Amino acid sequence: MPSARRLSRFSILALGVAMVAACGPAASASPDAASPAASGSASAEPSPSLSGTLTVYAGRSEELVGPIIGQFETETGVGVEVKYAGTSELAATILEEGDRSPADIFFAQDAGALGAVAAEGRLAPLAEATLAKVDSRFASDDGQWVGVSGRARVIAYDSRAVTDDELPGSISGFTDPAWKGRIGWAPTNGSFQAFVTAFRVAAGDADARDWLESIVANEPRSYDGNDAIIAALEAGEIEVGFVNHYYALQAAAEAGPAFPVRNHFTEGGDPGALVNVAGAGILTTAANATAAAAFVDFLLAEESQQYFADETFEYPLSAGVPVNPALPPLAEIESPAIDLSDLADLEATLDLLRDAGVL
Repeated sequence: MPSARRLSRFSILALGVAMVAACGPAASASPDAASPAASGSASAEPSPSLSGTLTVYAGRSEELVGPIIGQFETETGVGVEVKYAGTSELAATILEEGDRSPADIFFAQDAGALGAVAAEGRLAPLAEATLAKVDSRFASDDGQWVGVSGRARVIAYDSRAVTDDELPGSISGFTDPAWKGRIGWAPTNGSFQAFVTAFRVAAGDADARDWLESIVANEPRSYDGNDAIIAALEAGEIEVGFVNHYYALQAAAEAGPAFPVRNHFTEGGDPGALVNVAGAGILTTAANATAAAAFVDFLLAEESQQYFADETFEYPLSAGVPVNPALPPLAEIESPAIDLSDLADLEATLDLLRDAGVL
């Protein structure tokens, strides 16, 4: 049975879905990219080695991953039943269902949820060949989940008000009183809370508290999510905002070259440059483990990886798949050296945010 602490953590998060905004982009698949294999290279015949049905618990939006799942069905002949919900809600469901869970795959929005489910013995080891497709920092140390796509934390800024070289190299630089009234953040957003968790893991709770309290003293404007921060930057309400990297790029792609918002990456292993992942794991109770393994490999295949890069400006994680040319290479992002599974401890992060007067 899952521990009371784990169940409590995810019960709190599941019940708080209305409070915690989804940390992934609200991307919609364009008509030209309705399939990750739109180039026509998909197999016309189902795979003879796979059969049956596959049940996927997906914490990613149906608009985004539905086309990939449909392509998997076409190529393999395996029927896929999908339960879409928030990642934390699905993690709580898996822990509560235990051995009775019908899920074969947990396709999660963030590494923390995967780490929590794995810690309760609910994820099976993945094949070495599967894990070898990505850099080891984007998979669990024990091989029970693997990252599918990546997103970096950045400082989005209004280029009409500040320049890149005027911005601090560390997230801690924004505690300077000179930034009072100029900052935007989204404290109830899941990706922001994952960043604070990473801050706690990398620097300790005391430093994370000091940072939060200092930012509060700088009177930041609070928004419901990353999209709202980008809109506020465009409107000139704020000069900088703490977001995921793809929001400014998506907005710029729609608005054109005159769009004023840019991304600034912090340096030196700073928590402000956290690279988190959406990822997948196979449940120990999977009824169709063979098809489940094929599905994870399909998500890491070149066409699926390129789909994420093209649709949402996320980072493809499979070796050799190029990033969107608007992005710096992952190797150039100086993210903190932490085990992404440790991002599971969101309960303590929520407590810290409340104690610091953020929530």
